[in-house]
Amino acid sequence: MWLYIVQGIGYGFAAAVQPGPFQTYLISQTLMKGWKRTLPACLAPLISDGPIIALCLLVLSQVPAWLQRFLYIAGGIFVLYLAYGAYRSWKNFDPDLPPAETGTQQSVIKAAFINLLNPNPYIFWSLVTGPILLAGWRETPAYGLGFMLGFYMTMILGFGAFVIVFGSARQMGPKVNRLLLGVSAIALFGFGLFELWKGIMA
Repeated sequence: MWLYIVQGIGYGFAAAVQPGPFQTYLISQTLMKGWKRTLPACLAPLISDGPIIALCLLVLSQVPAWLQRFLYIAGGIFVLYLAYGAYRSWKNFDPDLPPAETGTQQSVIKAAFINLLNPNPYIFWSLVTGPILLAGWRETPAYGLGFMLGFYMTMILGFGAFVIVFGSARQMGPKVNRLLLGVSAIALFGFGLFELWKGIMA
């Protein structure tokens, strides 16, 4: 069982540190609203990954090309929308204004929606973690559950660490905060264009 737990921890860490739209969204939200309001959004994969895992295990390694293309395009459009929001926050930045009030539930749902439109979890669960989960489950369900536990604990803790680190950067002053906010807007814009390009070229 420990073998599956260790694999889960390793892949969970890789998923947390791999740059992508979800991580960039967490960073931009932290810079705009603070780490305390953003931290619950780290739990979004627990909501969004259920349907993703079910779909990927059902059609393991055989995700239709048209579905992958649609996800890239839809994800790209949504990430560009997020980039526009980050750009507006950068453009209208006022250090004297308090952070925008956004309900915790709304933040988590929005983050989950981003993850649902992100093709990376589908590909990851189809080609990498899905086969390991299935292999463990077939030996005994406890092995599969151990893999999932190691994976999600590590990934969510990794996301939380990102949020807290960038939350600390937010306290360095308004100039640093505005600079990082601008960088996150550019990064989101780049990810959005890249997702669109992959969808069009797929």
